[in-house]
Amino acid sequence: MIQTINIRKVYNQGRANEFCAVDCVDLTVNLGGIYVLKGPSGSGKTSLLSILGCMARPSSGRIYLSGREITSLPERFLTDIRRRTFGFIFQNLNLIKGISVLENVMLPAYPFGERRQTLMGRAQDLLERFELGTKALSRIEWLSGGEAQRVAIARALINNPRILIADEPTAHLDTALSEEFMAIMTRLNQGGTSVIIASHDPIVYDSTTITGLIELRDGRIVQPAA
Repeated sequence: MIQTINIRKVYNQGRANEFCAVDCVDLTVNLGGIYVLKGPSGSGKTSLLSILGCMARPSSGRIYLSGREITSLPERFLTDIRRRTFGFIFQNLNLIKGISVLENVMLPAYPFGERRQTLMGRAQDLLERFELGTKALSRIEWLSGGEAQRVAIARALINNPRILIADEPTAHLDTALSEEFMAIMTRLNQGGTSVIIASHDPIVYDSTTITGLIELRDGRIVQPAA
């Protein structure tokens, strides 16, 4: 379970252009489901997603992960929790051009010092799982949009995360690829991976497979999770 208590995220605090992106949010996300943060641009969903995934700290309030208060942990401990607990799929994918698909998938696991051969085997298995085994030695820039999205998903799974975090993952995909993405998320969830997605795409938030919908506007929840 991820629980937030009265969290706020304020940018440029104390300046003329101060902006409150997340405003006094109390939220409980039970692990084991697919949750979607819905809202227009500027609603605070990406900021809240970053806080839930331990990528950013709130300006105030508290966060609990599986009953453990993590808000005030030193950065090195928070980084370790983030690496071991979460996998991330970014809106622009953030895949690195000039290196192979296989190397891109392996990157998040390097800090753990695992034997390279073992890591390569796990990365190759993930690529096979997403029908990309023959693309392992290809460069990222040679892939189609759908293939690149699947590489990003494989990379997010390389450390066997309990929770997958996705920020506007279908923003640059057509309808068919967006539906394919949600089908993949559903299969992963059925296999035990929790999923939290920030999206304003109806293919995502209207999906019949999601567990809960959290609607945001002006940094506040206007529709609690189901």
